[in-house]
Amino acid sequence: MKIQIRPGLSAIAVTSAAFVAGLVAPAAHATGVAAGTSINNVATATYTSGTGSGSVTSNTVTVKVAELLNVAVASLNASPVAAGASSAVLAYQVTNTGNGSEAFTVTADPNVAGNAFVGTIQQVVIDSNGNGTYDPGVDTVIANGTATAQLPEDGNVKVFVLVSLPSGVTDAQTSQVKLRAVSTTGSGTPGTLLAGKGDGGVDAVVGASHADQNALGTIIASLASISLAKSATIADPFGGTAPLPGATVTYTLVAHATGSGTATGIHVTDAFPVGTTYQPGTMKLNGAGLTDAAGDDAGTANASGIDVTLGTMTGGTPDETVTFQVKIN
Repeated sequence: MKIQIRPGLSAIAVTSAAFVAGLVAPAAHATGVAAGTSINNVATATYTSGTGSGSVTSNTVTVKVAELLNVAVASLNASPVAAGASSAVLAYQVTNTGNGSEAFTVTADPNVAGNAFVGTIQQVVIDSNGNGTYDPGVDTVIANGTATAQLPEDGNVKVFVLVSLPSGVTDAQTSQVKLRAVSTTGSGTPGTLLAGKGDGGVDAVVGASHADQNALGTIIASLASISLAKSATIADPFGGTAPLPGATVTYTLVAHATGSGTATGIHVTDAFPVGTTYQPGTMKLNGAGLTDAAGDDAGTANASGIDVTLGTMTGGTPDETVTFQVKIN
């Protein structure tokens, strides 16, 4: 009698190879067959006995695929994101590269070795409408260190981290923020078995990513500094420049902005010197006359002095110049 045995399916061998590969190197996409899938296998034996032949099948062996826990995290900012008067918005993507549905705890950490300063985490936000852009009031704010919703196999979510500058930072200093994503089912050494913790009660196994990954995003301080230079010219009653009683003093105030950022709410104020009298209607901004009355333009003059609103200046933009005149009593 001659007997041949043929396996009914080779899916077990394929799945095993995929499982091992998932433990050896991180994958860009989900690994292998979906968790909880039943793989059935039946063997057949054919035989000849005397002048007859026959065949017989084995019992069915069913293997349920375990859940492989894997995650990938990437920064979506190709260059440092500027932070100044407003917070920087760093964007990351968390991808479920396992073979089952999984949620991930996301934590933003500004304490990264080598940082010039430690940024302040203002908010962690989930891109709830999926458009890839931070939409205040639309996207979902979550507490730092809490979990995302369940992500399907190969599913991803974008996470925005809003970071503000601490005091004492100087222009162009940089700092990194680490976003860490950890599987809520478990993490640790690749190959760690978590019995019954996978989808539908199957076993879960920690993959090559340790089910715990992170990525770094960078912010750069974009600040402006304002300097103010003051000078005076004198015209006396005799056509000279002596500071005599009756001489007119023209004061010039030049505001200059440096740095890569913007300064806002800039006011230039100057009190009239004792022993002088302001000459009404002589206040100017960049050569254009200002009225002395409050509320109708950028300047105000009263008994105490002048106040000129410059508003906003960005480093490298033209200077703002204020002039006014007083007469020596």
